[in-house]
Amino acid sequence: MIIKANENRMDKFNPQIEVEPDGLFTPVVREWSLEKYKLVGSYCDIFTNGMKNKWDQLVYIDLFAGAGYAKIKENGKIFKNSALLAMSIPTPFTKYILCEQDEERFEALSERVKRDYSHLNCELIKGDSNVNISKVIKAIPPFRKGNTLLPFCFVDPYSLNLNFTTIQTLGKNLMDFLILQALHMDANRNFDTYLNEENTRIAEYLGIANWRELFEKDGVIYRKDFVKFLAEQYQEQMIKLNYQEEKYMHQIRSNEKNLPLYYLSFYSKDPRGVDFFKKVQKRVKAQLSMEF
Repeated sequence: MIIKANENRMDKFNPQIEVEPDGLFTPVVREWSLEKYKLVGSYCDIFTNGMKNKWDQLVYIDLFAGAGYAKIKENGKIFKNSALLAMSIPTPFTKYILCEQDEERFEALSERVKRDYSHLNCELIKGDSNVNISKVIKAIPPFRKGNTLLPFCFVDPYSLNLNFTTIQTLGKNLMDFLILQALHMDANRNFDTYLNEENTRIAEYLGIANWRELFEKDGVIYRKDFVKFLAEQYQEQMIKLNYQEEKYMHQIRSNEKNLPLYYLSFYSKDPRGVDFFKKVQKRVKAQLSMEF
């Protein structure tokens, strides 16, 4: 069930946009992805509406933009994903920077953007965002007097394939982040693999080379504390970049056994961004409580 709009400003934009098949590649996702789309779509809406008169340019960056459409495995319905939701909001961003590594997804996204959003300023970057971060930086309009700039970056990796240096490079300046952290889906499931001394994934993800030393307590490594450890260390790393100290995490759980899957973690250097995110969380939770 999709919630109908009411008189509340934040309910005027529907962050679940169902579409018809268009013959282009459409990856299959699970039903819980709809909650993620609600969150990012709602945040984009409140972000541009609230900041449109305070900044000359608002930029949307999607480091793992996907194909633009996604098919729900449980019911076969097709919905716009984060990238195209951000392009569908009533008050659009002044520029969109969409990145995708997978060839099939990139081609489908390109065709859909060209067909439906040619009126918007959009730059597509093909390849691994961890490798192409300099291209992403170059695509961001220059910040200068008379051309103020506020970007919002959504990061939706399929796993922990996200280097902290990527976030660090983008976060040097003013920028809000919404980052999917696959701490249950990836980190917990692959604990033994990542603990191997030769594996560098967690070191790259946290930006901490000696993370194993920090994780070990009195000569014992506690597997059950792994997710908590990663979340806390990541938060500390973001604080070093001058982001807000308090955690703002939205947990996504499976529809089947209600198991935790991943977190959507929000980071902002400004209390206004945090206020926006809290309002969006309340909206999403209210919608979920009304669905069946």
